[in-house]
Amino acid sequence: MIVDNHNRPITYLRLAVTDRCNLRCFYCMPEEGIRYLPKQQLLTYEEMERLVRVLARLGVSKVRITGGEPFVRSGLMAFMHRLAEVPGLTDLSMTTNGVLTAPHVTALAALGVKSVNLSIDTLDRERFRQITRRDELPAVLHTLDALLAAGIQTKLNAVVMDGQNTQDIIPLAELTRQLPVDVRFIEEMPFNGEGSHYPVLHWTHRRIVDHLLNHFPDLQRLPDSPFSTASTYQIPGHQGTIGVIAAFSRTFCGTCNRIRLTAQGTLKTCLYDNGVLDARALLRSGATDDELTAAFLQAFSHRPANGFEAESRRDTVTESMSTIGG
Repeated sequence: MIVDNHNRPITYLRLAVTDRCNLRCFYCMPEEGIRYLPKQQLLTYEEMERLVRVLARLGVSKVRITGGEPFVRSGLMAFMHRLAEVPGLTDLSMTTNGVLTAPHVTALAALGVKSVNLSIDTLDRERFRQITRRDELPAVLHTLDALLAAGIQTKLNAVVMDGQNTQDIIPLAELTRQLPVDVRFIEEMPFNGEGSHYPVLHWTHRRIVDHLLNHFPDLQRLPDSPFSTASTYQIPGHQGTIGVIAAFSRTFCGTCNRIRLTAQGTLKTCLYDNGVLDARALLRSGATDDELTAAFLQAFSHRPANGFEAESRRDTVTESMSTIGG
C-alpha cells in the first residue's frame, strides 16, 4: 500500500471516462459555451486500463467510474469488464446521472459492481428540469428502481443549493423510510465553469444537519466507515441512511484516500488542485510502467494537506465538474 507525504494511504481512484454529459446542471457547468475535448485528447480505454493496472500494483483497490456521464461514451461496458479483471481491484463502482443507465443495470450487477452513486437533486419534475435544464426525472427514477431491484448498493447524491432545492431536503430524506438507500446531501462547490455562485456558502454541512434535526429530532449519528467523506446519520425505524458531505468546508481531508484521473489523463491528488501530472503525455511519449510508477510516486509525495492548501496553490477555480470527473 502506498501512502502520501502526510501518511494517508492512497487506495481509491475516481476515473473519468468522458467530459461529456447529457444534462446541463447549473452547479456543474454553464448552459452554453462548453468546450468539449476532441476525441484524440481523451484517454483511450486501453490507456485508462494501463494506468489502472499501474495504480493497482501500487495499492489502489477501488475504482469508481465517473464522467461527465459515463454512459454517453460508447464501449463503456466492455471497458468495465476489462477493469473487473485487473489484479488487485476489489471494488468497482460508478457515479451516474441515471438518464441512460437503466438498460445496463443487470449487466452492472453481473459484473460485480458494488455500488452506484445516482445524482438526483430533487424529486420534483419541474425543479429537476430547472436545475438540470433537461426533463429527465422519470428516466432517473426508473434507474433507481432498477438498481434497487438488482440489489446494487445505491447512494443518492443531492447537491444542496440555496434558493434552488432546499425544499427537497426533507422529501429526499424521507426516501430512507422505505428504501435501503443512502441519501447524501453535498455542499455546493465552485466547479461549475463560472466560479462560486455565492460570496458566502449559506447551506453548509452544519446547516443541513440542523435542518434535518428540526424535522427529525431523533436523528442519530452513526459511526463513519474509514476514509468516509460523509457524516452518516439514520432516522430510527428507517431502512436507509443519510449522509452529509462537507465538500466545500473540507472537513474530511485528513483521512482522504482518493485520487482522480480526468478524461484527458490529468492526475489530481486533490479535487481542488489544478492537476499535478499529465499522465496522457507520459503514455504517448512511450513511458514504461516503471516510469509511470515513478511519476505517480513523485506526485503522491507532494500532496497538499487539505483542499485549502491545494486551492491556495492555484488561481481562481473556473473549471466545470464535468471536466474534472464527478
